[in-house]
Amino acid sequence: MATVVKPTTRPLTTAEIAALALSLAHLGSGPQAVTARRGLQHAFEHLELDDDVIATTLATLTDPLPAETASRARLIADAITSRLMIRLHYCDAAGHVTVRDVEPVTCLVHREYWYLVGVCRMRRAIRAFRFDRVLAVEPTLTPSRPHLADRFLPFQRRKRARAA
Repeated sequence: MATVVKPTTRPLTTAEIAALALSLAHLGSGPQAVTARRGLQHAFEHLELDDDVIATTLATLTDPLPAETASRARLIADAITSRLMIRLHYCDAAGHVTVRDVEPVTCLVHREYWYLVGVCRMRRAIRAFRFDRVLAVEPTLTPSRPHLADRFLPFQRRKRARAA
């Protein structure tokens, strides 16, 4: 009799969920996107969700983005993959519009909002930009420095420097 070995499973990392979610985001609402979202929902069904914030965030991951936002998400995803800077036309919470050159690192979802996380050249710092406040995305040919997404995601454990 043959022995069946079940593969061990591990939960998805935050970076893996972010990458999957961004891929789904720019698919829009076509038939492939519906199937992919159903698959992601299936993966989430096996997670124990006892936190309303996490449950809301996961629901946001599986909802299609509006067409205009999905189009901008596609440009952002291409820039992350190509390691190219983008120019964002961004409206902040107070209604101020700025144009910023950003080195995109990753995207994430928190509660009901999508965010681009990147290095803002204007502020010379890491910033998160809500997708629904991005008015336009312009691709550039300016290379972006490589950044590890895990270092930019919230709730990640940081390695402490060892004392000598």
